[in-house]
Amino acid sequence: MTPNKELQESRMRGYFIEATREILKGEGLKALNVRAVAERAGYSYATLYNYFKDLNELVFICVNDFMLECESFVEDQTRQHQPGRQRLKRRMIAYIQYFTQYPGIFELFFIERMNSIGSQHPTAAAIYRFTDRLTEADLAAMVGESMADKETAENIRLSLRNAAAGMLLFYMNRMQPDGYRTFMETAERQLDFILGKD
Repeated sequence: MTPNKELQESRMRGYFIEATREILKGEGLKALNVRAVAERAGYSYATLYNYFKDLNELVFICVNDFMLECESFVEDQTRQHQPGRQRLKRRMIAYIQYFTQYPGIFELFFIERMNSIGSQHPTAAAIYRFTDRLTEADLAAMVGESMADKETAENIRLSLRNAAAGMLLFYMNRMQPDGYRTFMETAERQLDFILGKD
């Protein structure tokens, strides 16, 4: 493939990926279909299949992009902290804040049934293990500093994953608590309960 052909292919793929990202971020998975992506990208839906196997491939690419975007947001919010309990709490707060900003991404990660996305890509597993990626270094630091043993660190890891998803589900579905400030205060208390206080 010539450099010009590679560049053109990369650009075309980029148009479809960006269109998919915009739809998922703003409207959620329910609004996503091949025609909507193609229309937003400015090309025919048949053209999409020249660059992607199917819509599931685009969703998987976007899920990975959103995870990188969230991870970058978390890093920016916690850069000044050393690995350990306090940074872990700050990282989980940033993680929760990211998803409250983007309801479409929240729905994709926490509400949509993965079989509606398709089983060709390991999307569900990537989402399920995402908090593990964010918490790994801090939990290792807590074990290294004898703030937790390995079993306790594993229980904290699972508790953080489940608590964050549960809190977001209740809040994003407007079940409780009432406002953002109350929600974030509740999240801080829950994280203090799971992590303990210094």
